[in-house]
This record gives sequence, C-alpha cells and structure tokens, in this order.
Amino acid sequence: MSKRILGLDFGSKTVGVAVSDPTGLIASGVEIIRREREDKLRQTLSRIEELVKEYDVEEIVMGLPVNMNNTKGERVEKTMAFKEMLERRIGLPVNLWDERLTTVEADEIMTEVGVKGRQDRKKYVDKIAAMIILQDYMDNKKQNQE
Repeated sequence: MSKRILGLDFGSKTVGVAVSDPTGLIASGVEIIRREREDKLRQTLSRIEELVKEYDVEEIVMGLPVNMNNTKGERVEKTMAFKEMLERRIGLPVNLWDERLTTVEADEIMTEVGVKGRQDRKKYVDKIAAMIILQDYMDNKKQNQE
C-alpha cells in the first residue's frame, strides 16, 4: 500500500487540510486548523506533524498564492517561510502548487452542494481549497507519468 499525500491551504489564521487515499487518486478534506494570531504557528506545526504520522504521509503539497498577474505578494513570502518551518520540523518535502482560483472553485462547489450563508461557507472553504490543491497536484502528477 502506498503512503499518502497531505494537501495544505495555508492562510493567515487557518490551514485547510486534505489527504489523499493510499492510491493517490482521491483527495478528501480532513480539517481546518485554526489559530488566534497569524504569527502563532507552533500548535499548527504540531497538529500537521500529528496528521503526517496518523495518515502515514510521505509528501506534502501546499498552495502557493501567486497573484493573477503572476506577481508574488506578502502571502507568498509567508507561505515560503511556513514551508521552510514545516520541512525542518517534519523532514518531508513540501511541494508548492499554484492555487490561483481555488477559493473561487471552492465557492462554486459549496453553491452546488447547497452550503449557504457566510458563516457556513467559512467553516468549509479552507478544507475544500486544500482538497482542490491536492486533487490538482495528484491529477497533474498522474498525467505526467502517463
């Protein structure tokens, strides 16, 4: 049985988490890790480390929030810094994946399945975005192997 891939949508106060099935074909949402302040990352790193062990993860993919015009803003810098912290702590490679439009896609999915209201959507958007990032990454990886 293959090991799994963990997908992360790193935000200022949340991290959406998804995991692949052992075959690397299907992404499923796991949870949203929340923190009080943007700079309080110790518990977030610790929780990701627990999930890596729990799901027997061999690889991590994290969304890279590049702007639509290909420029890299402050979020990209924070994502890169978090990537380095994560790699040091967990000792696994963290691949970055262009996450442009994943939030838009997540919103469309929530509309399709009938999730209404801002509060309800906030409960799910990061986890769904992590699923989309992971699914896109796995689909692309599979295409490149064919």
